[in-house]
Amino acid sequence: MIDSLLEDIKGQFRYGNMIMKLILINVFIFIVFTFVGVFTPGGMSSEAFVNIKHFFALSGDLSVLLKRPWTIITHMFLHAGFGHIFWNMLILYWFGRIFGDLLGDQKVLPLYFAGGLAGAIFYLLFANLISPYGGIAMGASAAVMAIVVASGFIAPQYQIHMLFLGPIKLMYIVAALFFFDLVMIGQNNNTGGHFAHLGGALLGGFYIAYMHRSGIDFLAGIGSIFEKNPEKPKYRGPAKVVKMHSPSRSSNKHQNETSEETVDRILEKIKISGVSSLSKEEKDVLDRASKE
Repeated sequence: MIDSLLEDIKGQFRYGNMIMKLILINVFIFIVFTFVGVFTPGGMSSEAFVNIKHFFALSGDLSVLLKRPWTIITHMFLHAGFGHIFWNMLILYWFGRIFGDLLGDQKVLPLYFAGGLAGAIFYLLFANLISPYGGIAMGASAAVMAIVVASGFIAPQYQIHMLFLGPIKLMYIVAALFFFDLVMIGQNNNTGGHFAHLGGALLGGFYIAYMHRSGIDFLAGIGSIFEKNPEKPKYRGPAKVVKMHSPSRSSNKHQNETSEETVDRILEKIKISGVSSLSKEEKDVLDRASKE
């Protein structure tokens, strides 16, 4: 059972979409810190464990941040508790799939990082200019809000079927989440955190609006760091269909389509039965496809 689980996790990292990879990374880090807390003398409430966690969280104190610059990144993978990570990952899964399907899986990670960084900037502005108190920030909420709002800007009429409510347009769900953060700020409830959420949300909206207006994806540079064959930072819109009349090219096109159908069939098999169900030949096909 454990071997099968590990094979499925490896398969998600090798062939899965970026949303699943981000969820797995966040969950893994949460599990690691949970075990560290369990085995720390005094448990998760002990001063020793709190200090360990704060070592990776974003401090509102700029002098501390200068000593721990890595926290600009690490804080967006760190969560305070089960409820915190559960809702963040659930919302990331829902909206991330929509964003990835409509705009491309390769754009998910750059927006996640950019949203988290925007949230960090808004949190630091709040902690140092509005209400200095030297607190800390952690969680993927700002990064997730960037993806949520970006999805709403891309497809505002897209409908999601909500339990007990039925189909609701995406733009109304996004507006409700944004309004919720505004209300929480007004009630002084985790104000710094909700400021960070707004930072991520505004970045997500600006990203899509700017790309649609100018045709330029200004986050492509971030994505190219993680790509084998990075694309130019130019947003070209929907691909055009070109008819080919040359027999040799038609043959190549047919072979490519057949290959794509084979890969799609194998990926569908992974979704249903897991990576452990694949034969050696099927794994070889995926390995070759991942290198093309």
